[in-house]
Amino acid sequence: MLPIHRVAWLSVGASVATLLLKFSAYYLTDSVSLFSDAMESFVNLSAGLVALLVLTVVARPADENHPYGHDKAEYFSSGVEGALIIVAAISIIWAAWERFNVQQPLSNITQGVLISLAVSAINFGVAQYMLRAARQYDSITLEADARHLLTDVWTSVGVAVGLCVLVFAPADWQVLDPIVAILVALNIIHTGFDLLRRSMDGLMDTTLPVEDVRQIRTSIEQSIGVCYSYNQLRSRKSGSRRFIEFNLLLPGDTSVAVAHDLCDQLEDAIERRLSKTTVTIHVEPLEKYLDNPG
Repeated sequence: MLPIHRVAWLSVGASVATLLLKFSAYYLTDSVSLFSDAMESFVNLSAGLVALLVLTVVARPADENHPYGHDKAEYFSSGVEGALIIVAAISIIWAAWERFNVQQPLSNITQGVLISLAVSAINFGVAQYMLRAARQYDSITLEADARHLLTDVWTSVGVAVGLCVLVFAPADWQVLDPIVAILVALNIIHTGFDLLRRSMDGLMDTTLPVEDVRQIRTSIEQSIGVCYSYNQLRSRKSGSRRFIEFNLLLPGDTSVAVAHDLCDQLEDAIERRLSKTTVTIHVEPLEKYLDNPG
């Protein structure tokens, strides 16, 4: 089993544990805000299983039908997770709306709060570990899963605070329970749409972040000096892999050997700054662009 798969399995295990704890808190208290919190853990589990499947696909080597590898499968994972989050949020709002119409007294609030806080601690620890792994493996799948867990942490804390208020509040403040649930749902929807946007950006071959592009340009300019030039720099990302293309402009009488060596230097310089990068360089005669600058 690859290390990245062990991280994904940790997410699944944590989701199962927190799902059981949160639904037990909901059944103890009959709190719709705790129900909303439990529904988000159900989404965590579904997303964790999808992430595990996608990371298995991504680990496959390039083949005849997928010569650039399977890295783009990661964007499907974040897209599915975003969609699941939005569906869960809609179900939470529906349940909260029903509770507005039929007020019900809550019970065992203290126990529910303690369980919610324990779940927050578990999710916070797992999310921090996953974020470190996401940076190490440059995985949008692990990052999406970790950030969703962090959203779950603050959701649980917010629910716990709302329930603590109800412990000391008069009976007519019970309406605070569905209000907290709706606020949780709106926060979840925001997270879901952000994941969907990032998924679409990846599938549409959006250019690399500004800082990455700056590092690429710096590498190129330091390698070619003032004697040569370049243009038409393009970049994209596929999962954890980066793809960079540009034209290298050399004097027309430059030998093939010299051009080849310079291309190797450029590829090495870029890859030292940005790991998992594939560089494609097209050599063009410099005079062509001096004569026709447009």
